[in-house]
Amino acid sequence: MVQVDVFWSYGIGASFATAAAHQLGTGNSRAGHGGRWSSPYLMGAVLYCAVLFAPSGAWLLWGFPDWETMQVASGHSALPAWLVALFAATNVTQGVLGFRVAERLIASGRVYAAFLQAGVGYTGMFFILVHGWDGRGYQRFFSADRETFAAAWPEQPGAGKTLSRAGDWLTSPVALTLYAMGVVLVPVMLALMAFWIRSGQREGGAESVTGRIRILGAVLGAVFGVALGTAVVASVLVHLLGWWLGVPVAVLLAALLVVRRGGAAERVFAMLALPDRPGGRGQRLLATGE
Repeated sequence: MVQVDVFWSYGIGASFATAAAHQLGTGNSRAGHGGRWSSPYLMGAVLYCAVLFAPSGAWLLWGFPDWETMQVASGHSALPAWLVALFAATNVTQGVLGFRVAERLIASGRVYAAFLQAGVGYTGMFFILVHGWDGRGYQRFFSADRETFAAAWPEQPGAGKTLSRAGDWLTSPVALTLYAMGVVLVPVMLALMAFWIRSGQREGGAESVTGRIRILGAVLGAVFGVALGTAVVASVLVHLLGWWLGVPVAVLLAALLVVRRGGAAERVFAMLALPDRPGGRGQRLLATGE
C-alpha cells in the first residue's frame, strides 16, 4: 500500500544490513575501489527492492488503485503522475536508507540498534495497516475496493463482523494477487538473509552455525510477533486514550517491554546469534554456539 511501503521498504533495507552484520562489521563488504557503494550486500538489497519489491507495488497500484491507496483513490484518474513516480522511487530509496542507517550502526558495533531499525520499519508499517489515520486501517485493508469499504463496515464492528469481512477478503482478487506475489517475495528475502547470516558466522570462525529453521523462526517472530503485536497494542491504546495520551503510553510500554535489553526484541535478536557489542547476549550465543 502507498501509505505503508515507505516504512516497509525501510525495514527491508535495515533487515538486509542486519543479516550481513558479520561481514559489514569486519569491513569485508567492500569490493574493488568503489568504496561503500561497491558492497555486494547493499547491491543485493537494492536489487531486491528495485527488481521485486517496487514492481510489486506498481502492479498493485495499477490493478487495485483503491485498495493500494487504502481506499483513498477512486481510480487511476485520481492519482497524479508525480505521486505514482514518487511511490515507485521511494520503494527503492527507503530501502537504501534503511540499509545505510543500519550499516553505520553495525560499523560502530551497535548491531542490536541496527536490528531495531528493521523493527521500527515493520512496526510503522503494521500500525498504519492496523490503525491508519482514523482508526480504520484494518477495515481499509480488509476491503477489496472502495464500494466494499463504504458499504460493508458498520460504525463499530464487533469481532464476528470483523472476522466475516476478513474472511470475504481472503478470496478477493487483491488477496489472490498478494498470495502469488508472496510466493516469490518472501522466500527470496528469507533465503538471502539466512545465507548471509550463516556465511558470516562461518567467516567469523563460529564453532556452530545457526540453523535455517531457527533463523526463519526468529525473523517471522520478530515481524509477526514483536512488530505486529506492538502495533496492535499501540492501536488499542490510541482507541482507548486518544492520540495525545495513547501514543506516549504506547512508546513507554514499547521501550520497557520490547526495546530495552532483556525485552522481547532482544530475545528474538539473540536467536540470530549476530555479533553484538562485547558482552552482549547475541555475542555470547555466537561464542558458545547455543
